[in-house]
Amino acid sequence: MQTRTDFYTASPDAMKAMRALEAAVGKLSIELPLLELVRLRVSQINGCAFCLDMHTADARKGGETERRLYTLSAWRETPFFTPRERAALAWAESLTLVSQTRAEDEDYNPLAAEFSAREQVDLSVAIATINSWNRLAVGFRKMPK
Repeated sequence: MQTRTDFYTASPDAMKAMRALEAAVGKLSIELPLLELVRLRVSQINGCAFCLDMHTADARKGGETERRLYTLSAWRETPFFTPRERAALAWAESLTLVSQTRAEDEDYNPLAAEFSAREQVDLSVAIATINSWNRLAVGFRKMPK
């Protein structure tokens, strides 16, 4: 696969804004280990090799287990994830596939049970952000190093 436009050099101002958003997401109310799981799950759905490589490494550095990383794509079928993590992963899938899911109550209700209103918004912003990064990386064929 051939790399396309380098989006960092093509539009430094846009990338400055994206980096600022990413920095803000890291300071929001969602705990980093959960944030990495969400980033990974969204990147799996979107098929973003660059982001999968980066966030898998970050999750490992943060203490995530290999077992949970290996089964993340099948999280619904495993006992390895907490109710809070399950609610976040379901919401991440729902928002990532919003044209299909319409963010239905079956995904929102567990979110509302596990997350405060602020956390719901913070998580949603984190999901929107990784979806944006995925679209840039997939669209412009950014490769893992």
